[in-house]
Parts: sequence; structure tokens; C-alpha cells
Amino acid sequence: MADNIEKKEDIRVAEPKQKVRVDLEVDTSIKDLGVNPYANLIHLARAVDSWRIFPRVFITTYIILLYKCVIWYMNLPNPTMEQSGLISIVVGAGAAWFGLYTGSSKKIGK
Repeated sequence: MADNIEKKEDIRVAEPKQKVRVDLEVDTSIKDLGVNPYANLIHLARAVDSWRIFPRVFITTYIILLYKCVIWYMNLPNPTMEQSGLISIVVGAGAAWFGLYTGSSKKIGK
């Protein structure tokens, strides 16, 4: 097994023979490629972004979840510690959801 291992003297690294300098010319002129086929899709994406559809759907989903959990909890005759912990987590998550919702607005002028 020791015969298969090469010694450091046997390993040779090729030295660079020459240095090459490459000049690159980039054309930055504006070319008219015609009508953008994705213009309507881009317009739709901007509309969805400006209407803030997803944050509103998420906050609405959270409000419904919170309502159903609180109604369920208030109907329990003798809530256990685990059930109280679940409601605590759901209500506590509301602060995080609200912070994400209010912090997700577009910054104007940046």
C-alpha cells in the first residue's frame, strides 16, 4: 500500500509559460428589440406588488386563525396548561405578524 502513495518529489506542477493580456470590447448601445412580450406580465407583477396582496392574505388568515382559536379556548370547560400554551403562542405570534405586515411597505424615495 505504501508503494502506491506518491512522494512529494514525484509531484510536479507546470509553471506558466507565457502571460496573455486580453482586451475586451463591450457594446453598450441600446438596441430596439421591438415590443417586450412580457410587458403585461411585468405590469401584473407590479400591480400585485403595489396592492400588497400577499401580506393582506397572510394577515387575514392570521386573524381568522386567532378568532377560531379564541372561540375554541373560551368554550373549553377546564383548559389545561397545554391548551393555554397554544393560545399564548397564537396570540403572541400576532405581534410578529403585525410587525411583518407593517414593515413590508415600499420605501418611497429609496
